[in-house]
Amino acid sequence: MNRLTTLAALMIGAAFPALAGEIETSAGPMTIARVATGLEEPWGIGFLPDGAALVTERDGRLLIIRDGRTEVVAGTPEVLTDGQGGLLDVMLPRDFATSREVWLSFAAAADGGGATAAGRGRLSEDGTRLEGFQTLFLGDGHPGGRHFGARLVEMPDGRIALTTGDRGTGPEGMQAQDPMSSLGKVILLNRDGTPALAQAGWRPGAFSRGHRNIQGAALDLTGRLLTVEHGAQGGDELNAPEAGRNYGWPVISYGINYNGDPIGEGQTKDGMEQPLHYWDPSIAPSGLMVYSGKLVPDWTGDIFFGSLNSDFLGRLDPDRPAATGFAEERIAAPETGRVRDVVEAPDGSIWFLSVYDGTIYRMAPST
Repeated sequence: MNRLTTLAALMIGAAFPALAGEIETSAGPMTIARVATGLEEPWGIGFLPDGAALVTERDGRLLIIRDGRTEVVAGTPEVLTDGQGGLLDVMLPRDFATSREVWLSFAAAADGGGATAAGRGRLSEDGTRLEGFQTLFLGDGHPGGRHFGARLVEMPDGRIALTTGDRGTGPEGMQAQDPMSSLGKVILLNRDGTPALAQAGWRPGAFSRGHRNIQGAALDLTGRLLTVEHGAQGGDELNAPEAGRNYGWPVISYGINYNGDPIGEGQTKDGMEQPLHYWDPSIAPSGLMVYSGKLVPDWTGDIFFGSLNSDFLGRLDPDRPAATGFAEERIAAPETGRVRDVVEAPDGSIWFLSVYDGTIYRMAPST
């Protein structure tokens, strides 16, 4: 699909949000409406204060959706579109109204192959371009196109958390355990891109280690960082990373390797953290949001995520324990195919990106 055709499809989808379906949920009937369609591998979404949305496409385009129109934002960085790599997450800090700052994460060329990278630019007043974009973080290079991680979160104190993956090094590769490697980590940066944390024996900025591939990250209502990451065959995890802690990969896991062999040393080990919740078999969780309760009070504080392999939008209730961690609801509809990201809009509706049909959907209580 060429650029003009894609933009036409996007604008048509945005202009007709009334195309909708209804689904029953634990909080009553919800309407799922199409906001925009025709996207090519949408990956991340972030909202401006006025309700406009910025959306990344993995092939390198940044889009702005406002008032029923979708336009390409110029000035994005050069990205490495190899395997799972490309233009990945987008994040707008809380002071965007004055700073106009937009953060992007992406795969970039680096010595040894590709690396997880992040940087920032200033969105022009008319929303047509990123001005002065700078790459502020470039991780360790590694061959291949897998497991870049790359979610971005602004911490309560204004520092920026960037997640990374193990780059597909597998159970035999110990880079996620190496505190001096950028692979399989949460990285903490200041707003100017300098490392925001120094721990003895750790890479500057490295916050936590032992992660396989963090594909979702968000703050809960208390300001605590939460992440979801992919396991191998089973062993997907929800964690609450803390500074200096080790989350186990590839030493402990609730999954097994793709050839059926066990991974590491089992499911527990002294000095390694247990997940808050795990999935076995795998669901490939992607995107993460903790809901404010604005439109649906019954879901206040609940944790939402997408599934890339099982076609549902998931919800965990931290107030209801279960054998794997928390009680779970799976919201499955024709629209929930291969959900990459999920966010709460300023009006309290829940927006999610479907890779399956390249569409942005809005879910809200039926009226």
